Amino acid sequence: MQKEHVKLSQLDQDFLTSLLAKGQAPARAFKRATALLELHRGKTLTDVAKTLNVSPFTVSKWRDNYQANGLSALNDKPRSGRPVDLSGHERAKITALACSSPPEGRARWTLRLLADKVVELGYCETLSHTAVRKILKKMNFARI
Repeated sequence: MQKEHVKLSQLDQDFLTSLLAKGQAPARAFKRATALLELHRGKTLTDVAKTLNVSPFTVSKWRDNYQANGLSALNDKPRSGRPVDLSGHERAKITALACSSPPEGRARWTLRLLADKVVELGYCETLSHTAVRKILKKMNFARI
């Protein structure tokens, strides 16, 4: 008698089988679904890990995550990342400012001048010249 690492309900089995049959799942979800089904069939952690080319520890984490969270364990949780500092409207204002005539005594806008003017106008509290460069680069803006 083989040890079952995971006991899937019939509903979960059907869902995982249909997910694999569709072929539209992301690679991570596909691997996790395959691992859960194989563990349910009685394969060992090592066998599943060799089949999926991952470590046995990874397979055990997938198993534990499924037992704690159910099928939501197939997908990664959203990552927080750094919050967006400027909205699209504010980015448009910065681009419009860069298109406007430069300050008196200047031939053109520099990135530092733009950053200082944006803060002075109150579009945001702080803004670096490199952030201005990234905004203008995304807009395919070439300063003339």
